Amino acid sequence: MFRRTKSEPETAQAVAKPDGKGRPTPTRKEAEAAAKARAKAPRDRKEANKRAREARGEESRKIRQAMKDGDERYLLPRDKGPMRRFVRDFVDSRFSIVEMIIPLLIISLVLGWSGQQELMQASSLVMMATVLFVIVDLVVLRFRLRRELVRRFPDESYKGTTYYASMRALQMKFMRLPKAQVKFGQELPPTYR
Repeated sequence: MFRRTKSEPETAQAVAKPDGKGRPTPTRKEAEAAAKARAKAPRDRKEANKRAREARGEESRKIRQAMKDGDERYLLPRDKGPMRRFVRDFVDSRFSIVEMIIPLLIISLVLGWSGQQELMQASSLVMMATVLFVIVDLVVLRFRLRRELVRRFPDESYKGTTYYASMRALQMKFMRLPKAQVKFGQELPPTYR
């Protein structure tokens, strides 16, 4: 076996390439020390509970991230399957009036608080127009989605897809879970199987 001089580890660390996680691969000695620390039995119940809590928290973070990324293994049953993935992509690729609902509601509230009769009437008009636009948008979404589902998934049941698409469309895009995988106006893939 050869021995390293004091300057060699610094050079080796500078040359070491990350293993895909943004850090160099640990040496055997470091890996064994880390494994020994993980395997060490807790001294008391309090420490055991703390370790269990940390392990559950880490597992929860991994599952949440996988759900956000759309990993099929971790999705809820309502989100699984190629048809549901298509519905999500279909809703996410189109512009919806719901994207503008927060600014429209803020304008409506400001006009309503003004105290002037004309502005309060304008406020109620903006509110009613917003609700009407959302309803029309959802009806259009339903018919276009159903037409695409019949074309892409001819032999399957479409039960629940309208409700699923409507609930997703009523959420702001940044709040949707799983996160949107397509951009506005993006062409959808021809098959989802």
